[in-house]
Amino acid sequence: MNLVCPRITQETLARDCAALGVVPGDTVMVHASLRAVGPLLGGPDTLIAAILQSLGEAGTMMVYLGCPSPYDDLGRGLYPPEDERFIEEHCPPFDPYLTRASRDFGVLPEFFRGHPRVRCSANAGMRMGAVGARADFLTRDHGPNYGLGEGSPLARLCDVDGKVLLVGSDLDQVTLLHYAEAVAPMEGKRLAHVRVPVLQGGARVWLDVEEFDTNNGIKDWPERFFGTIVEGFLAAGLGRSGPIGQATCHLLPARALVDFAVPIMTATAAQLA
Repeated sequence: MNLVCPRITQETLARDCAALGVVPGDTVMVHASLRAVGPLLGGPDTLIAAILQSLGEAGTMMVYLGCPSPYDDLGRGLYPPEDERFIEEHCPPFDPYLTRASRDFGVLPEFFRGHPRVRCSANAGMRMGAVGARADFLTRDHGPNYGLGEGSPLARLCDVDGKVLLVGSDLDQVTLLHYAEAVAPMEGKRLAHVRVPVLQGGARVWLDVEEFDTNNGIKDWPERFFGTIVEGFLAAGLGRSGPIGQATCHLLPARALVDFAVPIMTATAAQLA
């Protein structure tokens, strides 16, 4: 039986990134569907290497890692009480570098977590990983509460005029729009209270965390609300689109996307009130 040789390489992907508008020195937050990109010679690490190559030594790549269940699920009502008690007794503490990435975000986050130069933030549910010149700036001091709001890696992405790179990913899954939710002037945002196992002084403790309820939505938004916002942003000519490998991709200026989304969210929340 003859094997089919993957024809998508680091060099071809790096050229695609450059054509889309990724330039040396950029700071980009990446969401990617590896299946959409196509067969990669070298696997998922090839896409990571290609993006880092296009960013150069002065650039930075960031990826949302999160954590697997049940690390930030206690208190959400997802487990019956007897299971919560078992988890409280036996679940190992969250480790920013060793705990696996969430399975909900596809394959790329776990491969990125294992990059030899990765810096990981300390917020379990909202953990970000970054590689590059601004990696420490983006990930340090990521407090346990409101992990996608002010002071978070998402806020810092905007502070440095970063970009969001969507590589064949769903427009409705743009994590940066949770930061827009956090800063939008809306009353009655839905909150979540969870407990997370962390190491403090060499011992495992359960930390009480308060955050906006991004699992259920801070408001009862219309279906695919985030996707509609991103589509409007692209239709207004505020982003760039093109292929990377076989995937349809978009490059979105982070601050401009937040500024575009906040008034839409505010107006929609007023209509829902």
